[in-house]
Amino acid sequence: MANRAVQQGLKQVKPILSTNPGEAKRRVLNLYKAWYRQVPYIVKDFDIPINVKQGRDKVREMFLKNKHVTDLRTIDLLVMKGQMDLVETAQIWRQRPHIMRYFEDTVNKKPTDFLGKFYDGHDP
Repeated sequence: MANRAVQQGLKQVKPILSTNPGEAKRRVLNLYKAWYRQVPYIVKDFDIPINVKQGRDKVREMFLKNKHVTDLRTIDLLVMKGQMDLVETAQIWRQRPHIMRYFEDTVNKKPTDFLGKFYDGHDP
């Protein structure tokens, strides 16, 4: 009985853009290609201290971070957010710190405990 109610609830949910997984995959790949093509312009326009390969690797990393998502509505939502980010970046509505925020996780954090500071060479 409960299983039937869940199935009826799932049937009533309308897709945002994609109607099947193949269409969602096509949208994701098109967004990925657009970001991949835009990276050289982003590096040049924002004058960030990375090269094009590092920028493209970061784009790939950001897409692979969400590869486990299988819900079509969630995929569509992520694609729309990615498209908005791409437009904001391409139109230079963002600033350099907004772009560099994507590269923060690759920087080693400064140690906060005594031994970490000692091993790193900082004065206590």
